[in-house]
Amino acid sequence: MTSPALVPAPAPLALPRMVVASAGLTKRFGRLEVLRGVDFAVRAGRVTAILGPNGAGKSTLIKILLGLVRPDGGSIAMHGTDVGEDPAYRARIGYMPQQARFPENLTGREVVRLLRDLRDDAVPEDDDLFEGFGLARELDKPVRALSGGTRQKLNAAVAFMFRPSLLILDEPTAGLDPIASGVLKARILRARAEGVSVLLSSHVLSELEELVDDVIFLVEGQVEFQGSLRRLKETTGETRLERAIARLMQRGTR
Repeated sequence: MTSPALVPAPAPLALPRMVVASAGLTKRFGRLEVLRGVDFAVRAGRVTAILGPNGAGKSTLIKILLGLVRPDGGSIAMHGTDVGEDPAYRARIGYMPQQARFPENLTGREVVRLLRDLRDDAVPEDDDLFEGFGLARELDKPVRALSGGTRQKLNAAVAFMFRPSLLILDEPTAGLDPIASGVLKARILRARAEGVSVLLSSHVLSELEELVDDVIFLVEGQVEFQGSLRRLKETTGETRLERAIARLMQRGTR
């Protein structure tokens, strides 16, 4: 009797690498409980939207990740390193705040030079957005003389400048004209294709549709939904992100 042919066991499915992961994250300001046991993850090479109504805890979560606020409980790590233990992890983050706050007396070029001087490593720089936004002719003006839209372009360009592994973008297209907005969105998609992880927050849900892979939705300091955009639409029975989020908001207020 011949022995049956050995069938090799199927290879295990490759799990997505987590760039950022938190467990049981809590934060309170006085009597106000802002985060209540938040578990979330940002996967490598994905664009993740962090969404929720005003006061849901989005800004606090981002500040904790940046090391600007300390959590009261739980843990959060980037690339396996606990946030808060060693500030060196922040060198791998590109951050675009909602409003740029650069020294008003410096020119745009001096701002860029200052940021370069603060970095003591040899990370190759990314000047694509400086060129894409046509910033060259604006960089010799003092920051105080720049329009809001130009400041926002400079804000975006410096976030990408040191080729971070994680981009945190807060309302990235606010104040940008349609052409500049298109340039930035194309650069976000290219960063994703290069393996960069992107965590973004925006109230313009219609434009997120073309960018987002995953969604984290917060309500009153808790995660109401976390998963792919596709699963969100399947779960809510909606075909558009805006309508799907509206469904989640209705569910969270019941």
